[in-house]
Amino acid sequence: MRKKVMATVLTAAMVASISVVPQSVAAATDPSDLKIGLITDVGGVNDGSFNQSSWEGLEKAGEDLGVTVNYLESATDADYQPNMETFVDEDYDLIISVGYMLADATKEAAEANPDTKFAIIDDSSIDLPNVTSLMFKAEQASYLVGYVAGLTTKTNNIGFVVGMTNETMNQFGYGYCAGAIDANPDITVQQFNANSFADSATGKSMANTAITNGADIVFQAAGATGLGVIEACQEAGVYAIGVDSDQSSIAPKTVLTSAMKRVDTAVYDAVQELIDGKLEGGVETFDLAAGGVDIAPSQDLISDDVIKAVDDVKEKIISGDVVVPDNKDDFEKKYGDVYVLD
Repeated sequence: MRKKVMATVLTAAMVASISVVPQSVAAATDPSDLKIGLITDVGGVNDGSFNQSSWEGLEKAGEDLGVTVNYLESATDADYQPNMETFVDEDYDLIISVGYMLADATKEAAEANPDTKFAIIDDSSIDLPNVTSLMFKAEQASYLVGYVAGLTTKTNNIGFVVGMTNETMNQFGYGYCAGAIDANPDITVQQFNANSFADSATGKSMANTAITNGADIVFQAAGATGLGVIEACQEAGVYAIGVDSDQSSIAPKTVLTSAMKRVDTAVYDAVQELIDGKLEGGVETFDLAAGGVDIAPSQDLISDDVIKAVDDVKEKIISGDVVVPDNKDDFEKKYGDVYVLD
């Protein structure tokens, strides 16, 4: 990953915490002249998670800022490139890709269309001046929900279902396992890879396996696949932990908390930067200190003492007293080889 510097001020309460390229600031653009398109991953725009939160951020930008917004859903990965071509052919000013799985299609489109701006969530591999990478310290939010799980479980046995395993998604697992172990050294974390972000049946099956094997809390970082996890937990009368957005509305008596990534705000801010002439290529990373990640505000199912403990460890993460591992080597240095999915 390249390490460069960017002088960009983000709107709202979020600020990039690492490196992006230097930029020349262009003149602001009339928002009514701008068209911004969003391309979902295979989970679809109503996945209750990553894609939906991204679209909600873009919808809000359309309402607040006066830009024209639209989305195209990807039913399979074969839809990525045609969706890119549709927005390019229709002269969209900014095309936002939701998720690292769109990296190849985004890079190809950006190389072929240097005058069009692109942004991609959760991928920093594209080194082009017209591509902005929106990254999140997912391991920090996952650590917090792992800490909640470790302090809340009655069986000392919890589960984790991930949509796919790779460098980005494993950050959820590293953080979750680290937080759970730090809160409860006697904890067992059952781990499952669904190998899909759009297979709720597999998510449900994996959660049921975890529950049968003693888990009383299951965290899912799996897009629409995670909806099946929540359904299984609801039917079994155990807790689920949501991801990306506050998923408590899906099952208010089941979703204990959620590991939030404010992709909605990141998308909104990217549009604002485009309007202001400040959106340039590089990496913008959103962390706990800037409010880019956190646990959900819905905390009715969490005990007061657990909330206090989580607030305390949150401050330690922000201060640097607790450093959450975001890669295999750093995780294993402290916790051993208990994370088995990478």
